[in-house]
Amino acid sequence: MPAPVNEFKKALKDGKLQIGCWLAMADAGAAEMMGTAGFDWVVIDGEHAPNDIRSIRDQLIALAPGPTHPVVRVPVGETWIIKQVLDAGAQTVLVPLVESAAQARALVRACRYPPEGTRGVGGAGARATRFSSIPDYFATAGDQIALLVQVETRAGIAALDEILTVEGVDGVFIGPADLAADMGFGGASEAPEVQATIADAIARIGAAGKASGILGTNDTATQGYRDMGAQFLAVGMDVLILVRAARDLAARWKQG
Repeated sequence: MPAPVNEFKKALKDGKLQIGCWLAMADAGAAEMMGTAGFDWVVIDGEHAPNDIRSIRDQLIALAPGPTHPVVRVPVGETWIIKQVLDAGAQTVLVPLVESAAQARALVRACRYPPEGTRGVGGAGARATRFSSIPDYFATAGDQIALLVQVETRAGIAALDEILTVEGVDGVFIGPADLAADMGFGGASEAPEVQATIADAIARIGAAGKASGILGTNDTATQGYRDMGAQFLAVGMDVLILVRAARDLAARWKQG
């Protein structure tokens, strides 16, 4: 019995558009609700949301019964945390702040067992192996793990073509706010210079045969990124969806 098929990775390889959403509440109940909304994928955010390995695991469990694929963004590109989220059952990992091909190669190795990689062989009692009920997990897991690297600085953009040559990188996610800040525009990702850089990066990613991804937090930005050709496109964030709806509701009834 092999590791479960990563349908999200397969969809990216097949060139299918995947619509997703960000999960920043760090709550299993909220994740379970979002998993019923119809998104192809969601990001469990371990970088900016108040998550730890237990809350990440609990959200993976909450999402498991449904069709929405969980992507885990780790806080840093370190082997130890990648090891933990993979053992917790994640099959797709998003790593922030990747700025070189050497870094990307190290991340690929962190996702694979020896001799191809450096992932610790200690998953016999882990959720990833269904607690040793998947006998062929160690031989088959690597093929089903998707690695997404996040390019969000001028250094990352400069190294993008080299990063795209790294075998084992399945997609490149552009971080628009951080990129805008690094380019000197604060968080104003709508600045024409930033948008031009993003459009060029998405085109280069696609030309290299990789999947491009990005997050839009309003309809104008999201439609723009879709028009640019982003393949795994996050169209919102759970926290913003809640507060916007709540504020609109409160304002409507207080005014009327």
